[in-house]
Amino acid sequence: MKKTRGEKLFYIFNCVFLGSIALLALYPFVYVLSASISSSDAVVTGKVILLPKDINFDSYAKVLSEKGIWIAYLNTFYYTIFGVMANLILTICGAYALSKKRIVGRTAISFFIALTMWFQPGMIPMYLNFRDLNMLDSRFTIVIGFAITTFYVFLMRTFFQGIPEELEEAAKVDGANDLTILWKVYLPLSKAALVTIGLFYAVHRWNGYFWTMILLSDESKVPLQVLLKKLIVEMNVNDEMGNMALYSKETIIYATIIISIIPIVAAYPFIQKYFVKGTMIGSVKG
Repeated sequence: MKKTRGEKLFYIFNCVFLGSIALLALYPFVYVLSASISSSDAVVTGKVILLPKDINFDSYAKVLSEKGIWIAYLNTFYYTIFGVMANLILTICGAYALSKKRIVGRTAISFFIALTMWFQPGMIPMYLNFRDLNMLDSRFTIVIGFAITTFYVFLMRTFFQGIPEELEEAAKVDGANDLTILWKVYLPLSKAALVTIGLFYAVHRWNGYFWTMILLSDESKVPLQVLLKKLIVEMNVNDEMGNMALYSKETIIYATIIISIIPIVAAYPFIQKYFVKGTMIGSVKG
């Protein structure tokens, strides 16, 4: 079908508009990357606008030479990997149970779970709860203490409700129980939803800062974000030679940003196809 002149103009306008939005979204990342490999003088005086000036990698060398940074990196991977596993297991189990009409009191249970989205216990009661449970300064606390997000449970519940009930009935005829149905019927049909929610959980885990700073006192257990905050706030940028021309606090900050986001940026292209499909989870039922 031949497009009209108006449709062609609309298509061109969409391409230009969306392309401009994409460039605006990409610019901050490009600027941070350029500033992180530029000299201190170029960054402070505003000479870096898009491309780097006086390229050097001294800021990265300074950050990567910080004591304990590789241990913090491994800690962050640990909290992210095992934390996301705990997140997904509990989210899937909760969502599957709430999606079944045969559950007695499902509406009341859903209501009380939803209350946790609107009414938070507060920072001090949560800390006192962790303390009374003897869960301070423990890796297990970081993994299991924040193992579920109510919003994602309801998203998955809505997605599960959209799966035809006939599939479950057919599986039951073949003698399958709920665990088998969940594992062999629901999960294979939910890859896009699981990857999308898993990505959200992973970003939250990777960027986790506040509670890890509050609950962990042992420096060998702190994640990357806490260590980088300490590096930015507490480090003396002047090195023993007093060399301020190569890096400054600004370039150190930009270098830490790049170092902290590399794993997430590197992983995204491999799960993008699932993420695009999963962005609509919970929006359509049936």
